[in-house]
Amino acid sequence: METLGKDIKKLGFGLMRLPQKEGKVDVEQVKIMVDRFLDAGFTYFDTAWAYAGSEDAIRTALVERYPRERFQLATKNAAWIDCKTREEAIKQFDTSLKQTGAGYFDFYLLHNLGENRTKVFDDYDMWSWVQEKKEEGLIKHAGFSFHSTADELEAILTAHPEMEFVQLQINYADWDNPSIQSRSCYEVARKHKTPVIIMEPVKGGMLATPPAPVQKVLQEADPGASNASWAIRYAADLEGVITVLSGMSSLEQMEDNLSFMKTFKGLSAEEKGVIERARDALRRIPLISCTTCDYCAKVCPMNIGISGSFTAMNQLTLFNQKEAAASQEEWLVNGHGKKRASECIKCGKCEEVCPQHISIIRELEKVSQTFS
Repeated sequence: METLGKDIKKLGFGLMRLPQKEGKVDVEQVKIMVDRFLDAGFTYFDTAWAYAGSEDAIRTALVERYPRERFQLATKNAAWIDCKTREEAIKQFDTSLKQTGAGYFDFYLLHNLGENRTKVFDDYDMWSWVQEKKEEGLIKHAGFSFHSTADELEAILTAHPEMEFVQLQINYADWDNPSIQSRSCYEVARKHKTPVIIMEPVKGGMLATPPAPVQKVLQEADPGASNASWAIRYAADLEGVITVLSGMSSLEQMEDNLSFMKTFKGLSAEEKGVIERARDALRRIPLISCTTCDYCAKVCPMNIGISGSFTAMNQLTLFNQKEAAASQEEWLVNGHGKKRASECIKCGKCEEVCPQHISIIRELEKVSQTFS
């Protein structure tokens, strides 16, 4: 499986954040972007059943305008969203076929595995179903996207060696992040010789405008290179990578990406050193020293989402984007069945077991004031 995608260029068009006009996908703008992308020699497009309007947009902008052999199209199955039966989960595939008009999918992903979501795919035996679709010729390559721990990824790849690729969140900011575990997950994939597709190389756009100390390092190294270019090239330089998805939402972003990826051959030793210095600059920004060991969660009588709250607070400190940080807090706390920081009763049990000796009560008060 190491050779999977060897003919695919290292930049993929992520269709999650398409340009909008009056609250809907601006299909005419997407057509222009699709044309530029293909003209530059790139061919990989990534959508999902769960991306509102995306599959319909790519049918109109791409599938109905170009020969099917001209591109690769990937989409995803989110069986954990509102599916009460296996049949409902499978129906997502039929909906995707209809919405894209693609006839078949070059890459099909079981979407966002990890935590309790993996169990849904197990319970519905989506693993054997996706192999059946491969045999029917409706799926060329089957894999999954993943957001969780390296241990969980190890378990999935061990149980399902038939999966041909895995899509992981990897960027230089999250490489050693204990919540995201980019490095550890990547190393698990390499151990299993499973090719990787990279998502979030620019961390949802945050590394396009990184903290000032990071920008200083990057701009001093190459004043003509965008901040985003460093992030995408870092991801594309990793071994075993099929392609790096960039969620481009404007022609300007696409032109920037094409400018440095059209001729990308890898990072030089000097460029790798620049990124390491940028990462060091990130590390020096004072953050809550939480490693998400969750010892605190085991003793909290109120089931407060402590580590999730701290992850969101650290994101706000690093990137100063409150809306994105608040969304992170909502997902990591409420989305995981935890209670918010404002419900802390200040019993102190968490602080007694914290290996990092964090003043958890005080930090939760700050979280509560910030995201209330």
